[in-house]
Amino acid sequence: MKRGVISTKRVYEPRSEDDGLRVLVTRYWPRGIRKDDVDVWFRELGPERGLIREWKTRKISWEEFKGRYLNEYKVSTEKKTSLEELKRIMKKGRITLLCTCMDEEMCHRGILKGLLLGKRGIHAG
Repeated sequence: MKRGVISTKRVYEPRSEDDGLRVLVTRYWPRGIRKDDVDVWFRELGPERGLIREWKTRKISWEEFKGRYLNEYKVSTEKKTSLEELKRIMKKGRITLLCTCMDEEMCHRGILKGLLLGKRGIHAG
């Protein structure tokens, strides 16, 4: 198993051999998902409730959502701690970040993947 590889998918997609550790990164448990569909749940890595609501009701743009989600890592010790723990887990092998969103390009799991990979332009404080 290749170390440090990250993929993303919808939690509703079936488990595959390539998933490695299936990591749910939503604030709330998704409907219809059994506990054995997920290996570990980092609820702290999901966006705050108010931010989710504003994005889903289109009160804010994607860019504003992204900036505010990243800012949560600057102010939340809980988020920073969970991110560091997930980085340690990632060093042991492949992980798949799971969320309910259809499109990774417009989902916090894509932002989180960038944070874990240390992408330029994405900072968590």
